[in-house]
Amino acid sequence: MAALVALFAVIVMCASHAEAAGWLPAKATWYGAPNGAGPDDNGGACGFKHTNEYPFMSMTSCGNEPLFKDGKGCGACYQVQLVNRSSNGFLDVNDVGDECRIRCANSSHPACSGKAQRVIITDMNYYPVSKYHFDLSGTAFGSMAKPGLDDKLRHAGIIDMEFRRVPCNYKGLNVTFRVQVGSNPNYFAVLVEYAGKDGAVVQVDLMESKKGGGGATGVWTPMRVSWGAVWRLDTKRPLQAPFSLRIRSDSGKMLVAKNVIPADWKPLTSYDSKLQFP
Repeated sequence: MAALVALFAVIVMCASHAEAAGWLPAKATWYGAPNGAGPDDNGGACGFKHTNEYPFMSMTSCGNEPLFKDGKGCGACYQVQLVNRSSNGFLDVNDVGDECRIRCANSSHPACSGKAQRVIITDMNYYPVSKYHFDLSGTAFGSMAKPGLDDKLRHAGIIDMEFRRVPCNYKGLNVTFRVQVGSNPNYFAVLVEYAGKDGAVVQVDLMESKKGGGGATGVWTPMRVSWGAVWRLDTKRPLQAPFSLRIRSDSGKMLVAKNVIPADWKPLTSYDSKLQFP
């Protein structure tokens, strides 16, 4: 759980793609270094690394359970704005995403710029602040300020906000699978990175190959969430590579990466699917 640095009340509207025009209430805080990506190691509970670099660029946020969703909200994108009001009512949502845009809107605080910014869910914070809670990186929080007033905004105290979901655009990047440390023939775990558009991956399935180079088995075996955006498969018998992986986004879109994991796969290695959600 990320440390709270400054309590920041936010009204957030989380929308599914069908509800993209709406806004919902929430609260927000910020954590980490004032100009950082949140965690000191530029990581987070989703398992993504180098969140201070492209495509994250430190514009990241923790989500509480309705946003993080035990890892199935990792990578989602949102649009967020500050508003000049306080609210104790929170609306329910069934589908929240990965990337947001944030801005100070109609706020009485003189540091607010009113310009929208985008943030991506990369971490979790279950501190009981509100029904929906964004714990923003210092960079993301300060990005809503007028030039030179980011520190002033970070010390503003409680400010209301709104958010809504927007598509994730990872220009130049394909969906990538990073094999996790400890993986072996009876335990296979991968981190799913850079899933564009919907952002959030809610299911991963694995297809083995037949022994002796006989091609794919044609059978998809469901994997399960290990932690964050890491999916795992445990078996009593050795798994037979190469592996094909099939992922499903929270809007139901499917992507199949055939033989993306080679026969000589290695832990701590990333494999490019050469594919991206349309």
